[in-house]
Amino acid sequence: MNVTSVTPASSTGQTGTMLSDDTAALGTSQLAQTGVAPLEGRALIDFVLAGLEDGKAEDILTIDLKGKSSFADAMIIASGRSNRQVAALADRLTRDAKDIGLGRLSVEGLPQADWVLIDFGELIVHLFRPEVRTFYNLEKMWAQPQEPAAVS
Repeated sequence: MNVTSVTPASSTGQTGTMLSDDTAALGTSQLAQTGVAPLEGRALIDFVLAGLEDGKAEDILTIDLKGKSSFADAMIIASGRSNRQVAALADRLTRDAKDIGLGRLSVEGLPQADWVLIDFGELIVHLFRPEVRTFYNLEKMWAQPQEPAAVS
């Protein structure tokens, strides 16, 4: 599996995507059973990454959106080999999130499962079939550093 992390050029935060010691040893189902309080920040990212890894998602990319976006702090983009796998990944993430108390998440695109968006609040997850991911190429749009605005 390929996991990549991208941060803005101005970011000084950590760029690794390895799971924390506490979450690395647990799968998402085991994490859900721990009864831990709702996750935030890095712990939420690690929780989602563990679920994607357990579901055999491919080409997982984490993008730091701090300073780039007002709607989220991070974005995860991953691919499934088929519509069925994309739908299964989305279902798994939403069920596991509910099990740990994250409540109902906003999910778009599930009926077709070509591109499913899951809104965790501070984290947005995009799940694609590979050819749809290539067509929309969100990585290119969000991973590049923003140019400073021209001053007149």
